[in-house]
Amino acid sequence: MKVQRCYDKKYDVVVIGGGMSGINAAIAAARHGAKTAIIHARPVLGGNASSEIRMHIAGANCHLSKKDLTETGIIEELLLENKQRNPYQSFSIWDSVLWEKVRFQNNLDCYLNTSMDSVETCDNKIKSVICHQITTETTYNFSADIFIDATGNGTLGFFAGAEYQIGSDNINQTNASKNSNEYKIGSTLMFIAEDMGEPVKFKKPSWAYSFDKEELKFRSHDNNGVKEHDTDSGYWWIELEGFSRDIVGDHERINEDIYKYIYGIWDYIKNSGDYEAENYALTWVGTVPCGSESRRLVGDYILNKNDIYTNRIFNDAVAYGGWPIDEHPQTGIFRQGPPKPDINFPGAYTIPYRCYYSRNIENLMMVGRNISTTKVALSSTRVMGTCSVGGQAVGTAAALAVKYNCTPREVALYMDELQQTLLKDDCYIPGYINTASADLLMDASVSAKSFISGCEPDNVINGMTRTVGDKKNCWESNKISEKGETISVTVPSATAMRQLRLTFDSNLNQEIIPSMTNSVRKSQIKGMPIELVKNYEIRVYNGDELTYFKEVTNNYQRLNIHELPESTCGNRIDVTVLETHGYSNARIFEIRAY
Repeated sequence: MKVQRCYDKKYDVVVIGGGMSGINAAIAAARHGAKTAIIHARPVLGGNASSEIRMHIAGANCHLSKKDLTETGIIEELLLENKQRNPYQSFSIWDSVLWEKVRFQNNLDCYLNTSMDSVETCDNKIKSVICHQITTETTYNFSADIFIDATGNGTLGFFAGAEYQIGSDNINQTNASKNSNEYKIGSTLMFIAEDMGEPVKFKKPSWAYSFDKEELKFRSHDNNGVKEHDTDSGYWWIELEGFSRDIVGDHERINEDIYKYIYGIWDYIKNSGDYEAENYALTWVGTVPCGSESRRLVGDYILNKNDIYTNRIFNDAVAYGGWPIDEHPQTGIFRQGPPKPDINFPGAYTIPYRCYYSRNIENLMMVGRNISTTKVALSSTRVMGTCSVGGQAVGTAAALAVKYNCTPREVALYMDELQQTLLKDDCYIPGYINTASADLLMDASVSAKSFISGCEPDNVINGMTRTVGDKKNCWESNKISEKGETISVTVPSATAMRQLRLTFDSNLNQEIIPSMTNSVRKSQIKGMPIELVKNYEIRVYNGDELTYFKEVTNNYQRLNIHELPESTCGNRIDVTVLETHGYSNARIFEIRAY
């Protein structure tokens, strides 16, 4: 008689869901010392950004229409890694980058093809989660101090009995889903059509729907001026259907209907004669829907549209957003009229920590599109760049909860530590700067061989790691000389140094995201951002004695962390930039020492 494999697993932090928010949360928790597991029902990581769905990672910069608001931290690290390894932005190679970063992260175990079946909750606390790994026919019982819901649909919270909202903003405490006003952004599938350089015929499958010009007169579905051997990607208005269906319970039926709509719309584009599509062929059609909205778990604060429009800075801010109010039409593909316009606003808003943990389940945190917001606010916070930085904040907070043996709510007692840790890890929180007393260079003096006006050497210790408004906040040299350009940071007396952190310029006003969209791909340069430092040297001096030397070649990351030998002691740090990836001057935003 065969016996099913069953294992008990104990972790400090368990993340359910391996999309971009879950990945960032899991990596952050593990890097800050928590023994962490990430559990994902799919064979590849990335969620909506994976090769299964192929949606690009939009964020607060609104595809560069808002300057200097690109998300940094772990998400920038992942994208720069991909840019270096994957110059043609293949989504399959992007999958491998995400897998590698998770699989080989210390303190982090990854369970793919593993779905959550049930949750044991007692006294408003999750005790364990039962999951099944399809490929190995193995059942796991995961217990943890902290659980993080990164499922998108808020499924972990739903199973655990967490308060949630869906559609309209009435709080549902009974887990019933029968409200009369449950308008939600629908789901969609993406597709790719490619110019094959010769005429390609298309015959509509018998099961696909049919369309005519009148039905599609309000829908943009031209080929966007793509050139020979280029590609065009799917349309967001092929969307079902947030107003009359259960977006979770009807998932399979919605998926099948979207499939039928895509092939029917493609038949009209190919065979109506109204479009220059003779040479185009479908080369990929997604099978996993891209979801935008379902449950939103309720935290101690519910972010609202006024917080967004006023660019509110919260005392417990840990993340930020800037994407427009982008609700999508409630009737999706059936809307009789033009698609609903986005509502843009200037600047960025912060998201308070209180939106990232459950109000009634004491060890449950949430990341992604299921955080604590109103429906309107969700339409801005749901994009993956914003979800990613929220994920890093939550993973860092979860590690603090483990460190101090407290609940997520009680992490508020350590808010300054949480915020300063995020800034140290190259996250951006509007309105906050580095004030960490542990940074040995806070009161240092700084000098350089050369600099340009507005980019003085002192900027590397001013606490800001990006341009904000008119203030550049970086040191920039004159043209790099044959021997390089050196910046020196000196403290009053020699001290032990264990770690150096250097933050370079990766050009936050340039797209580096994998994308199917022609305009996004064409806006990207080949190779790494030219402003990024490529080759450099570090020297630590104790008086005239050289106590540490490091040469770095072929760097492609923005944040560089150097662990120093225990014997390292000094009062001056010299960083010499020898070469960038193509820019004529040296740029450094920050130098820290610990």
